[in-house]
Amino acid sequence: MSTTTVAVAPLTTLDAEALIDAARTAAEAAGVAVAVTVLDAGGHLLAFRRDDRAVLIAGETSTRKAYTALQLNAPTADLVDAVQPGGPFHTLPTALDRPLLFIAGGVPVHRGGRLIGAIGVGGGAPDQDHGFATAAVRDLA
Repeated sequence: MSTTTVAVAPLTTLDAEALIDAARTAAEAAGVAVAVTVLDAGGHLLAFRRDDRAVLIAGETSTRKAYTALQLNAPTADLVDAVQPGGPFHTLPTALDRPLLFIAGGVPVHRGGRLIGAIGVGGGAPDQDHGFATAAVRDLA
């Protein structure tokens, strides 16, 4: 029996810029100033943009949301309950020396069923940030 591995194109800087543009377009339509971070599959920064009017912490939160979505291969919106007392990841934020953030707004990016990176959006309400990130990923696909 042989197995064939199909190559999946990695997330490129052009993809990253498209993700940022799509997230910012969605945020602008909602009247929200945001920061957007895109990481590749290895967790390396591919692109970052913070709107002039976005709160300064939005840059940090967008990056941490992207990192968390990438490391756990799940939208951060789906992980919020998991870190609450009694949840399966309750101690994870303090157990690891990693920049994890369990607030909605981070979404993994897949291509061909494989994880190729993640996007994080910060600056709006968590549900807004999740919507902007999800819209960007949907547009890329």
